[in-house]
Amino acid sequence: MSQQQATDSSRGQFRQEQILDAAAACFAREGFHGTSIARISKAAGMSPGHIYHFFASKEAIIAALVERKLEESLAIFRQFENAEDLFQAMLDRVDQGLAERTDPDRAALELEILAEAARNANVAASVRAADRVRRERLASLLARLPRSPRDADELAAVGDVVMALFEGLTARAVHHPELDRAALPSRLRAVLRGLLDG
Repeated sequence: MSQQQATDSSRGQFRQEQILDAAAACFAREGFHGTSIARISKAAGMSPGHIYHFFASKEAIIAALVERKLEESLAIFRQFENAEDLFQAMLDRVDQGLAERTDPDRAALELEILAEAARNANVAASVRAADRVRRERLASLLARLPRSPRDADELAAVGDVVMALFEGLTARAVHHPELDRAALPSRLRAVLRGLLDG
């Protein structure tokens, strides 16, 4: 790849991230159906034609947002995989996971994508494919814990409970905005210890 191609690729990636950031903010604030490509282009500071150069539709933008979130999850899994003490690394990340899951803008975007997945087969396919990758990666991590269940079905069930625990915080942040975030980490760690360490 020439230096010019590398520069163009880097510029293109920057533009895509700019569009995704603008779309995420618009979707969280105005909803998927309340947000037009024109609105995203205004928020991103570029023309609608630029948006369509990178994304064919709003659906494609959602698919890219789902993929971006999956990449963030995979980066966290890599940190866990490289940790000297996997169980402790998981416990140590509870505070950050709580903060991310209860952030109002992130929660609004997450729930908006899930709502669209409930009625749009293409968005559902993106969401479910990403979830499958997450579940498989989590199961492989949990299998490395000293007291992990050896039965694959039980291991999958434990993984689903762990995921439900943190995914549920997103809904709690909307249901109960005054949630006492300071009181939750110790309780979350206690639940994880019970689930993962017998």
